[in-house]
Amino acid sequence: MARLNVNGKQRTHDAEPDTPLLWVLREQLALTGTKYGCGVAQCGACTVLIDGVPTRSCVRPVSTVEAKSKVVTIEGLSPNSSHALQKAWAELDVPQCGFCQSGMLMAAAALLKDKPKPTDADIDAAMTNICRCGTYNRVRAAIKRAAGVQA
Repeated sequence: MARLNVNGKQRTHDAEPDTPLLWVLREQLALTGTKYGCGVAQCGACTVLIDGVPTRSCVRPVSTVEAKSKVVTIEGLSPNSSHALQKAWAELDVPQCGFCQSGMLMAAAALLKDKPKPTDADIDAAMTNICRCGTYNRVRAAIKRAAGVQA
């Protein structure tokens, strides 16, 4: 059994070392908020934070995540959807189909941690996740609202 620190709790799994972190999260730890989109780290639906860094979990072998590393999934962003980003997402009706939104939120959380008052250029550089529904303008507005920056 291997150990992971996920959402502040030590968890164990018995996955093969080359198993993508995404599948350990979804299938063994029942944290299904993180989504599978493309499997090649391009779309960002699988984005989680590892030690605060947005990481595409679909290509990250679980063996490369040390037990002392802190993995945060959408379920760990806040216990009751009270994170400023989650509130802004709801207030501005950001999701359309919603599939990409957990990855978007995790990338946005990392952005605001590093740049609490991001510019449009900061948002453009950080938000490389793909939204098939094209909610990019609402994503930008929600990030700005969460940061207390007017659009």
